[in-house]
Amino acid sequence: MDVARFPYGICGVYCGQCPKGNGRVKVIAGELKRLVDTVGYDWVEFEVKSFKFTDFRRGLEWFAAAKCPTCLKGGGRGPCPNRKCAAEKRLESCLLCGDYLTCEHTAYQRDRYPFVVENYQRVKQVGFQKHLEEEEERARAGVDLMGHLERRCCKVANLEDK
Repeated sequence: MDVARFPYGICGVYCGQCPKGNGRVKVIAGELKRLVDTVGYDWVEFEVKSFKFTDFRRGLEWFAAAKCPTCLKGGGRGPCPNRKCAAEKRLESCLLCGDYLTCEHTAYQRDRYPFVVENYQRVKQVGFQKHLEEEEERARAGVDLMGHLERRCCKVANLEDK
């Protein structure tokens, strides 16, 4: 099976649709860094005491230089139990495991990215290769994880001094 050309996570998340895996975070952070430097926002930390411009700028530099290499190339969250388990079972993806829906290793993905359950079902219907082709086609059409992640993760930050 020729799956090496697809940026996918062992866990069932398609990295090509993730803003870290597809480089979107890197591009946007780089653009924001350029704008902040060009316009000059270092004065903000004198107006808002809780805001440290140098830390903000250092963070932008980090994000602008970083791109997740995807889990197949060592990216993701540290030592990954999914990678280890799939390797032990000689599976290219957890989506190919009959225990996917109950496995403790994929519990995080099923909770944070509930659509992986649909991915699992789709793999059972069309096979892993076809599923990856479909996910890549969706990624090229602009589908990404942002809609799901925004609803789940965005928080309002208040920088006003109290």
